[in-house]
Amino acid sequence: MGLFDWMRGQFIDIIEWLDDSNDTLVWRFPRHNNEIKNGAQLVVREGQVAVFVDQGKLADTFEPGTYSLTTENLPVLSTFRGWKHGFESPYKAEVYFINTKQYLDMKWGTMNPITMRDADFGIVRVRAFGVYAIRVDAANVATFLTEVVGTDGLFTTDEIEGQLRRMLVSAFTTTLGKSGIPVLDLAGNYDEIARQCKTTMESQFAEYGLHLSKFLIENISLPAEVEKSIDQRASMGAIGNMATYTQFQAASSIRDAAQNPGGMAGMGMGAGAGFGFGAMMSNAMGVAQAAVGQPAAPSVAAEPPGSSLADRLKKLKALHEGGLIDDATFAAKRDAILSEI
Repeated sequence: MGLFDWMRGQFIDIIEWLDDSNDTLVWRFPRHNNEIKNGAQLVVREGQVAVFVDQGKLADTFEPGTYSLTTENLPVLSTFRGWKHGFESPYKAEVYFINTKQYLDMKWGTMNPITMRDADFGIVRVRAFGVYAIRVDAANVATFLTEVVGTDGLFTTDEIEGQLRRMLVSAFTTTLGKSGIPVLDLAGNYDEIARQCKTTMESQFAEYGLHLSKFLIENISLPAEVEKSIDQRASMGAIGNMATYTQFQAASSIRDAAQNPGGMAGMGMGAGAGFGFGAMMSNAMGVAQAAVGQPAAPSVAAEPPGSSLADRLKKLKALHEGGLIDDATFAAKRDAILSEI
């Protein structure tokens, strides 16, 4: 520091901190040789606490307000110095401003999956993430300075966030493991799990002079294969009766094929393959009933190729009336049968 800066410092008699950051917890007031003038004005704003440190020892603490620095309002520092009748300017002391506001939207998350036992899926692994909020306990700033900050003149949340995150994840893992909540019911219990984690961690945060004001769980996710199994289970539940569903699928497939003249059904209808529809439906019903544990219905054998023209026309008409073949296909097949007379 040059001579001009030193001289200018001698005339600065206002000690204050205007914080324009979102992550600074502690800031040390800069002054040449830590010299402070007698009668200097100390301004402590809401959300701040000012602490005087003399020769490495915590002296006086000031809450929000404006103070004139004299022996009357520096009792501890005056005791350290042995001033009984005032002191001459300047005197030396370090001034630390500590933010006591809440620091919101701090992130936490599991770096590795958490293995847990579930009644539905057996052993599963889950991941989780969320946010939390902290603030320095204004009544316990001495602990925060001595246990965490030390002599750091610019202490930010980045310097302690890693340690806090590991503490939170450890508490979350323990709480989740003891909860016994099924995986499918976790989403409905986020608030309760978070409340238990916060209660567990409050005392540990207090050891650092911090207060854990919020702890929120945003999501607990499952491995992709477990999520796929859940989706399949939900799909089967939506289907309902498997036998009815299988019959519907088979009928729809035959109808779509019959409406395509170049398809297998269009070719087979002319050769009488369409008369095997009843047998195929019966077989499909038997498979579906076996899948759901029901006795399979006896299969109906396909009619021999030598069926009478009348029977063939009746069955062709039934297919048409059932919507399984369109008008053009019905007319073409009818004419083909009649041409055999």
